[in-house]
Amino acid sequence: MDLEALVARTLAQSSQVSPAARQFLEGKGPRYAIGRNPDAVGVHQVMGLDGIIDDFYGQGTAWHGIPVVKTRDVPVDAWIVNCSTSISPVAVRRHLARSGFEHVLDLHELVASSDGALDWPAFVTAQRKEISEHLDDWTAMFQSLADEASRKTFRDILRYRLSADPGYMEEYAVRIRDQYFEDFMRYEGETFIDAGGYDGDTAQAFADRYPDYRTIILFEPSETNMRAARERLAGYRDIEYRTVGLSDASGTIAFDQDSGSASAISGTGTSLIAVDTLDAAVTGPVSVIKMDLEGWETNALRGAVRHIRESRPKLAIAVYHAAADFRLVHQFVTAFGHDYECYLRHYTQGWSETVMFFCNPRPPRTRKDDF
Repeated sequence: MDLEALVARTLAQSSQVSPAARQFLEGKGPRYAIGRNPDAVGVHQVMGLDGIIDDFYGQGTAWHGIPVVKTRDVPVDAWIVNCSTSISPVAVRRHLARSGFEHVLDLHELVASSDGALDWPAFVTAQRKEISEHLDDWTAMFQSLADEASRKTFRDILRYRLSADPGYMEEYAVRIRDQYFEDFMRYEGETFIDAGGYDGDTAQAFADRYPDYRTIILFEPSETNMRAARERLAGYRDIEYRTVGLSDASGTIAFDQDSGSASAISGTGTSLIAVDTLDAAVTGPVSVIKMDLEGWETNALRGAVRHIRESRPKLAIAVYHAAADFRLVHQFVTAFGHDYECYLRHYTQGWSETVMFFCNPRPPRTRKDDF
């Protein structure tokens, strides 16, 4: 793949002005947005919205000063911008089409047509900077991928992250429950490290799918989340609970523990948590390391050097939190020189939930007459 050409083509297409978006910007009728995020707030600040559509948020309330309304209460001739970008932008667009709305735009069309009045989503700006500065590394990453499904995922996700155009994600579904559980990982009798265990949902799914597991060791620094994990997993065997975060050194660090599954190590965190390295926290061999640490994965990997070097565990690492995560995780793991196969899979229709997998190649099949 000529990555430079793909990037150039994507950027050119994303800059095209939409006549319909121009009409939205000129205020040709009532204007609404769907998707409660900073991008919707930005649209409201620039041009004013009559409402934010949310069928699950409290009716009659306001969000950032914008009235919250349900789909059924929006006039069919209203102008609507789809600001959903993280999980289900394609499903949102289909929902609006089924609801009979005549004027629906995606966020990227509005930004491209605003003459700079609207900013691109943060994930787009970050991806454009990352790819412009590290094009050769991204090309090498693409060339290392083990199968065509990974290469397609790479192309689609990159184009979406460069443009915010959900057209690139039409073939994807929201399938969070399948995350980490791919056939090519060939799980069997594993010692499974669940780093970023949240309320035990992944640990439970792993135990249910692979009941021959040896041990599950769950790391979760939030005491609230860990209590929920203990309750969820009370009936399961051989599970160890570590109420500590994983990093590249032992100590304490600021943590935001009030964000549910998105709780993360943060410079603005309101709590202090203990952190340790995986190498120090687990002395015995491990065979699978899963990490979803809200952007702290590369730090935690640096604390797992001994395990990766000596045990050659299978790895399932979230790489979607920042544009550079793809490159940094790939470079870190491949630097060990193991003959890992590298796969990429994606589990939503937006920018979130991309996982990079590393596993040992399947041994070559031996014919019966070789014995």
